[in-house]
Amino acid sequence: MILAVLIANAEGNILVERFNGVPPEERLHWRTFLVKLGADNIQGIKNEELLVATHKSTYIVYTVFGDVSIYVVGKDEHDELALSEIIYVIMASIKDGCGKYPTERRFLDKYGRICLCLDEIVWKGLAENTEIDRIKRLIRLKPPTEF
Repeated sequence: MILAVLIANAEGNILVERFNGVPPEERLHWRTFLVKLGADNIQGIKNEELLVATHKSTYIVYTVFGDVSIYVVGKDEHDELALSEIIYVIMASIKDGCGKYPTERRFLDKYGRICLCLDEIVWKGLAENTEIDRIKRLIRLKPPTEF
């Protein structure tokens, strides 16, 4: 299950968060943990370079992408390899939505489109769509041409 997808700016402010199966009282813990994890480790890494961590039998894959940081948390069948595939799809959809690497301003300008993409990629804790062309069709609200 994919427990969380968080996107934060360079200062650690959360821009988008999606929690699945995480009780409300634990969400604050996850927010602060992920932001602190990123603040401690993402300084000086290259764009799109993936970092992996574990915490309480969960896997965390995170990266810097333009001016934002992306965190994906999963457990059970969503190990670090599955999460890395999901984070690459998220980065590709953000890059497609923003036109290039996102600045915070460009990200916020395309916020609605990015949220639609996230909803198509991760639905109720499961990886729903991982094909960029299909995601593009779905966020335009056109039916898929093949099943």
